Amino acid sequence: MIRSATGPTPAHKPRQARVARERRGVQSATGLDTGHGPQRIHKVLAAAGLGSRREMEELIRAGKVKVNGTLAHLGMRVQPGDVIRVGKRQVTVRDSAPLPRVIVYHKPEGEIVSHDDPQGRPSVFEKLPPIRRGKWLAVGRLDYNTSGLLIFTTSGELANRLMHPRYEVEREYAVRIIGKLRDEHFKQVKRGVRLEDGMARFELVEERGGRGLNHWYRVVLREGRNRIVRRMFDAIGFRVSRLMRVRFGVVSLPFGLRRGTWRELEENQTAGILDWSAMLVDPAASQPPAPGRAGRLSPGAGRARGERPDRSRRASRAK
Repeated sequence: MIRSATGPTPAHKPRQARVARERRGVQSATGLDTGHGPQRIHKVLAAAGLGSRREMEELIRAGKVKVNGTLAHLGMRVQPGDVIRVGKRQVTVRDSAPLPRVIVYHKPEGEIVSHDDPQGRPSVFEKLPPIRRGKWLAVGRLDYNTSGLLIFTTSGELANRLMHPRYEVEREYAVRIIGKLRDEHFKQVKRGVRLEDGMARFELVEERGGRGLNHWYRVVLREGRNRIVRRMFDAIGFRVSRLMRVRFGVVSLPFGLRRGTWRELEENQTAGILDWSAMLVDPAASQPPAPGRAGRLSPGAGRARGERPDRSRRASRAK
């Protein structure tokens, strides 16, 4: 599901223009390199899915990147037709770039967000579809005992925008704790609590019911420090017994997507995320995706991979 974070798109925006953007690839309004004219080399490599911009800069510093047979340097610009080599990998700069791929994954508890684990625990990357060029980049992480929404993309530039602290992208969680918050607790977590790595606060915290000792809450925050939700509740004297991410920015966990399965976004949905990500850098660059049915993952589109159709069972949503 793709939702609006700031409001609806004006009705007068021509649909033909949006379709044209989708057909020719990532448009300039997104701020992502489209292949039209000179582009910074580290952004081209990140957009090709070879890693983050920072990782590409490190490879350039290490002398592991060549352009047309010559060692690349930081800040170097490349043009359509240039051939970039990173080790055994080759990237040819094109006149137009296709839309990056974006998938959403419903992570179950008991999986790690890493390619390698000394303990041999299951990895989320084992469940993802194979990719011929580049690699899947995780947008943020969830710890071993946390479930819910994970976003993966082939665009290092898009991943960087969604994760960079300066853009303060919202994360929404369903949290079950042992105990019940009182009024002073609500005020405390919204005002801010001190953790070992600095102050942290919830933008929003709402009670969502419960029974016995267990109570559910909906919380929203604008950062992704390690285990921050659990640590915030620990700081005020409550233990989290279950934690599930249900939204990251304008992307929500699709209703009906079962645990351990993924769904790839359609081109118009990916284009909507790119438009929205442009607003993080320049609020005047574009309009956000429109809310409502037009912006949602339709039930029949992009069927979840690795999942047999089962209309009687739907992914649980904490309330």
